[in-house]
Amino acid sequence: DCQTCQGRDHRRGKLLIRSLNGKEAQLMRMYDLIEEKKRGDALSEDEIAYMIQGFTAGDIPDYQMAAMLMAIYFKGMNDEEITTMTMEMAKSGDMVDLSAIKGIKVDKHSTGGVGDKTTLIIGPIVAACGVKVAKMSGRGLGHTGGTIDKLESIPGFSTSIPREEFFDIVNRTGIAVIGQSGNMVPADKKIYALRDVTATVDSIPLIASSIMSKKLAAGSDGIVLDVKTGSGAFMKTLEDSITLAQKMVAIGTRAGRRCCALITDMDVPLGHAVGNALEIKESIEVLKGGGPSDLREVSLGLAANMLYMAEKGTIEECRNLAESAIQDGSAFEALLRMVEGQGGDKSYAEHPEKLPKAPYSFEVLAEKDGFITHMDTESVGIASVMLGAGRSKKDDVIDPSAGILLKKKYGDSVKKGEALAVLYASKESLFADAAGKLKEAYVLGAEMPLEKKLIYARVTKDQVERF
Repeated sequence: DCQTCQGRDHRRGKLLIRSLNGKEAQLMRMYDLIEEKKRGDALSEDEIAYMIQGFTAGDIPDYQMAAMLMAIYFKGMNDEEITTMTMEMAKSGDMVDLSAIKGIKVDKHSTGGVGDKTTLIIGPIVAACGVKVAKMSGRGLGHTGGTIDKLESIPGFSTSIPREEFFDIVNRTGIAVIGQSGNMVPADKKIYALRDVTATVDSIPLIASSIMSKKLAAGSDGIVLDVKTGSGAFMKTLEDSITLAQKMVAIGTRAGRRCCALITDMDVPLGHAVGNALEIKESIEVLKGGGPSDLREVSLGLAANMLYMAEKGTIEECRNLAESAIQDGSAFEALLRMVEGQGGDKSYAEHPEKLPKAPYSFEVLAEKDGFITHMDTESVGIASVMLGAGRSKKDDVIDPSAGILLKKKYGDSVKKGEALAVLYASKESLFADAAGKLKEAYVLGAEMPLEKKLIYARVTKDQVERF
């Protein structure tokens, strides 16, 4: 029913097919798209749709997509390309419709870090202020922890809940946190698996599309992005972190969502606890008005921006609302409602000393006097994985009691023989290697270092506000 046209579009390098009604369609080949991107050309919406849909369906082989990922790594993508790719990835599986949940729904996403337990704090705070939090979170992999693993330290807590029940829990309690469904964003799952083995993980267009495709598929009205920067983050420099934040905010805005980002420090672990049950305990301390000051400050900043996305007032007014929710106990009550609503035993939140405890502990001691002038946060995270608190591979089993309690952090003074940290594990044999790795994380000097900022900038669709 068609015949080959007389010529080729030489810039695109694609054969043109002319149908009987006179309309032209392009016979696309992945080879030609790789060639375009290799030259630095922008891909069209149709080309990106063809690529994502074809790869997800298995029609485009891994080796061609791997070549495209490397071409994107070196040549980049413009904002229109990134947005199109993000939307195609989001549409590759289930798109969650949250309209059954009353009111404005807000979500938060962190780019990953060590000791980053803010979801456990800000979710209950925001819910206590009358804003619905219907959150889908992931598990930890590598040196970064996962919210789902932490919550499963509470006996009975279920993160695999049918969608209708999930909606019902959020409507009743104001908050629920579940794992991502198996058919959400399958394109991202396939592409990320290739990025992981082709050294293309740290590409800003690919990071932005991966994160935002999941957030857009999850259906919330407002999204606050916590973009980490420093030695424990994927983005090691402030400028790269700001660039990533700008790309993701632009994607969210083009998709019709309210969106902003905070650039927060991950040059130092957040809080003192690294490990699942340990982090639950520390989060409860913050919700009860205590806890480490750095964790409390970052959590309040994120919560204020989530409330702002839900139109609860100015940033300052929303910050006051968040602080009040902690002071009057309503945030902690929201946590208890969430635990109970998802089948967990709330007595473990009311009495966190009941949470899993490791049978063995080991103190890592300072070898000289001085000030802690640097911490390699990624090494802290790796040490916790070596103790059983995280995963090196997706099928690794988590030990909820394992982890690290940091006694000394950046800027602290320390004496020789004083404890830098306490390690917890279910096997004593794990301590030697983990302690060696943790010692690598600490750099001691003779003088107190300069104080670090906790929040470096706020990124909106209109501006970058540096602090």
